[in-house]
Amino acid sequence: MQSNRRTFIKSLSAASALVATQGLAKPFGVAPAYIPNLKKISPNDKIRFATIGMGIQGNFDTNAALRNPGVELVAVADLYDGRLEHAKTAFGKDRSLFTTRDYREILAKPDIDAVLVVTPDHWHDHITIAALKAGKNVYCEKPMVQHLNEGKAVIDAWKKSGKTMQVGSQRISSASFQEAKRLVEAGEIGPINYIESNSDRFSAIGAWQYSIPPDASTQTLDWDRFLGDAPKRPFDAKRFFRWRNYKDYGTGVAGDLFIHLITGVHYVTNTMGPTRIYSSGNLAYWKDGRDVPDVMSCIMDYPKTDQHDAFQMVLRVNFANAGKISNVTRIIGSEGQIEFSEDNLIMTKKKLPAAPGYDGYDSFFTFTEPVKQEFVKQYDAQYPPETRTAEPVKEIKFEAPKNDDAHAKHFANFFDNVRQGSQGTIEDPVFGFRAAAPVLACNESYFEKKVVYWDPVTMTQQNPSAKPKSASGVKKPIATSKETTKKS
Repeated sequence: MQSNRRTFIKSLSAASALVATQGLAKPFGVAPAYIPNLKKISPNDKIRFATIGMGIQGNFDTNAALRNPGVELVAVADLYDGRLEHAKTAFGKDRSLFTTRDYREILAKPDIDAVLVVTPDHWHDHITIAALKAGKNVYCEKPMVQHLNEGKAVIDAWKKSGKTMQVGSQRISSASFQEAKRLVEAGEIGPINYIESNSDRFSAIGAWQYSIPPDASTQTLDWDRFLGDAPKRPFDAKRFFRWRNYKDYGTGVAGDLFIHLITGVHYVTNTMGPTRIYSSGNLAYWKDGRDVPDVMSCIMDYPKTDQHDAFQMVLRVNFANAGKISNVTRIIGSEGQIEFSEDNLIMTKKKLPAAPGYDGYDSFFTFTEPVKQEFVKQYDAQYPPETRTAEPVKEIKFEAPKNDDAHAKHFANFFDNVRQGSQGTIEDPVFGFRAAAPVLACNESYFEKKVVYWDPVTMTQQNPSAKPKSASGVKKPIATSKETTKKS
């Protein structure tokens, strides 16, 4: 049985590599030919979906999906028997719910329209590609992939399939994020020059020390299948139930939390991404065997585009913040600031007067008296009185409606596109990878102690010893080897 699993994983990886090779051989600005999604679902028909991965987020995603009309959960897959039993109780109730350890059994069912991929990060690309090839519409949790060199294969498989795909960073579907986007596009805060965003925590569960069931063993869960293409090692229940703590299976604070922050910024500002990424951090408090940091900061440089001026973004996560925690994103422009979270928004408009002023902590007092008089004369001629007073500071507050359900709305967008046979979701794989790539670069920067250069247009990593070129530049991107980057 173990050899069969390894053979399957090896063949699946080979297929993914083939797709990746085909995708990279083409200029990415030219979409590959794809099979149109001719199967449109009638608005009167229920969309039958299955969830692959019934852990914490799998349950939250399933419930959010079911808060939409016209959908039905018909199957679940998970590697731990206890979660399959829980799913029967939580979601089966008055009907039969198909359960399995093997997600391939779900993909083989012709009556399933869509799948939710809510597995550890190292399985995202494998299952997503397999599901698209099986003709399923896919909702994949963030980050879309675990490593930089996996994104284009997923995008290529999506385009060729003609199916609907949504990446699951649901905050961008909130009313607050949509209002922030409207204000930025209206130019309410002027050209953006700086963005900061943080997501701090101070609890054991918040730091991923999730509860481990007492019956966890190789009899009650499929350890070999969980490992997949990760390094082989003896059974360890902590690694299975707390996989976010290990870079073999997860993407650390960058892939789990930075991804929400950066997805929101990309949505609000219409940016494609940064060109230069540098991160640093350390394991400060949660020294429980994890091999990812619990404190991380990252600086990203965004170039000037048709959508925005050049700006810098700083992201931070601190899992040991015993101070006051205020997790917000601040977008700062030359005429104001927007501070927002998923639930509310405050915009402060503050514009400088045209006249710079003089005296006070200024060189004016060091002038001789005749020079002062001449300076004032010239100043008065250049700056009439009306240019010397700043506009009053304005503060505008926005609160999301109490019934605003970003998670359910994110699924609503997915299901609407499934019904239409459309690929135009709010967070399609191209958007999803452009958001994921910078945070994956954060991990590469942290573990390899280097600056990562990225081309957000072509979505390719650049030579770290040279400045990144624009889409029309002559330098070719340096390909990365899956063997050297997969398990850094």
